Amino acid sequence: MNLRPLLPLTLALLAAPHPDAAELRIGLIGLDTSHVIAFTQLLNDPAHPSHVPGGRVVAAFKGGSPDLPDSRDRVEGYTQELREKWGVQILDSIEALCAAVDAVMLESVDGRPHLEQARPVLRARKPLFIDKPMAGSLRDVIEIFRLARETGTPCWSSSSLRYYPGLIELKKTDVGVVRGAVSTGPAPLEPHHPDLFWYGIHPTEALFAVLGTGCERVVRTHTPDTDVVTGVWRDGRVGTLIGIRNAAAPYRVTLFGTRAVVDQKPGGDYAPLIREVMRFFQTGVVPVPPEETLELFAFMEAADESKRRGGAPVTLDEVFAAAGWTGRRAP
Repeated sequence: MNLRPLLPLTLALLAAPHPDAAELRIGLIGLDTSHVIAFTQLLNDPAHPSHVPGGRVVAAFKGGSPDLPDSRDRVEGYTQELREKWGVQILDSIEALCAAVDAVMLESVDGRPHLEQARPVLRARKPLFIDKPMAGSLRDVIEIFRLARETGTPCWSSSSLRYYPGLIELKKTDVGVVRGAVSTGPAPLEPHHPDLFWYGIHPTEALFAVLGTGCERVVRTHTPDTDVVTGVWRDGRVGTLIGIRNAAAPYRVTLFGTRAVVDQKPGGDYAPLIREVMRFFQTGVVPVPPEETLELFAFMEAADESKRRGGAPVTLDEVFAAAGWTGRRAP
């Protein structure tokens, strides 16, 4: 499958008409993550100190994955809280949800059903934010962006770490010419997902937030407690992900430049991400280019392939080709 017509996947190509209403009606898909409660509180509670105005969660589709304990054991409790505390209407289908809202947040904790859950939203041309992981495979991420472009529907995904204040400040710091970065964080594994998709996606997203696109190849060192994934960018920069299990693992990025080495300041919450989501719903402009999201997912899949090959280097072009995308760079 040649997906070259996808390129360039620009913000303008994914922009679409959006509602002009003062308060947008927002729908949730997948009520099996604590994010649905946290995000709804930020949007629906004007008294919250970090309240994000402009929209309100009004409807939801329960979803859930019976074979995933983190989904199966939590979905009913979160559904009950949304219905009883926040007055959210629980609907029986995604199609019914789309008919009742102006924009959608896909929140299912399991990335595997995201493509099928996104299809009816994109067909309905509702602006769509997809919480991490965007999907359960690079191939599915590619297909979601293809459908978004085909339907002219704005769609994006991000970890909340991209908008932590310390990371934003780090990106603005003048370190001279950036030579590389190290991103650290927890990386517990979940057997239904590629290793880094489950939680390692957070420090991976932070790494790409400071280095951007251009990663050429990846090498992974794996032990039961630690993963070290090193990527080499086409301009010679080196980005390293350190994923930690069974030990303290604060989120932190260190940026290396010709004039300074700077560490990210700790701290952060969901409010900056939800502000970006609301701005997206209001404007139809995606804040993270699709090319960057595609590349960070290819980075994670290449890390899995390197692990299978005993730590041998794997190029991102090879991983993209295996996923059916033969021309990841704009001509």
